[in-house]
Amino acid sequence: MGQIKVFENIANVNAWSTNCKKDGFSVGLVPTMGFLHEGHLSLIDRAKEKCTRVVVSVFVNPAQFGEGEDFESYPRNFDKDFELASKRGADAVFFPSAKEIYPENYQTYVDLEKLPDHLCGKSRVGHFKGVATVVSKLFNIVQPDFAFFGEKDFQQLAIIKQMVKDLNFPVTIEGVPIVRESSGLALSSRNSYLSEEERKNAILLYKSILEAEKIIKAGEKKSSKVIEVIKGVIGQYEKSKIDYINICDPETLEDLEFIDRKVVLAMAVFIGKTRLIDNKVIIP
Repeated sequence: MGQIKVFENIANVNAWSTNCKKDGFSVGLVPTMGFLHEGHLSLIDRAKEKCTRVVVSVFVNPAQFGEGEDFESYPRNFDKDFELASKRGADAVFFPSAKEIYPENYQTYVDLEKLPDHLCGKSRVGHFKGVATVVSKLFNIVQPDFAFFGEKDFQQLAIIKQMVKDLNFPVTIEGVPIVRESSGLALSSRNSYLSEEERKNAILLYKSILEAEKIIKAGEKKSSKVIEVIKGVIGQYEKSKIDYINICDPETLEDLEFIDRKVVLAMAVFIGKTRLIDNKVIIP
């Protein structure tokens, strides 16, 4: 297998993947924006279970950041990413520049019609157009048999599954469960923005989810009542600000007034200036 390879060039990683497949190996892709943590590493672990060759892409995608968002300040540390991916057993890292992915006069984007209109898509207009575009490009470049995404970005996963189905990409998409700190806080590269005080209070997101699950299991059917309970828990921290809390259909992401089947409870909350997301699929 040899030492982990680093590719910055599209043609080279494509040639590597093509040769792997010619040699009878299955190729798994783990797309990331870098600043790897245990959540990302769990994707590599799953990829290694399913595939004989694993490539991790590290690319902070400018097309998925809106005006005023944190593209410039988004945490980056490629040397550490390379070390972690290597230790976890990845075979290659694809680390392209923005110019490599979006050359001069780039014009083509992938945009879905319905799924981006919910949850994060409401406040991050154009975000999922950027996600769908870069993931499409990565699929065409790497030609993976499998691709692995975290379930923390529930809407992103739903959008990618829909895109693969609609555009007939020959790739199997696997969602990998959320990895949490011992406190319950979902791992995220953006957790690095949190102060000590904010980190202590960020666990209120998961606490509110557990409280919601408890009352749903106890028989509460009205989404509005469950959401009020969640707001009460998160509101214990005065520097929190709710972007959204939704109880919706796991397939369509449309809001549900009554909880009479499997639902996804999804939220985005600012803790100080840091926007965090979390979710849980709940069966009443």
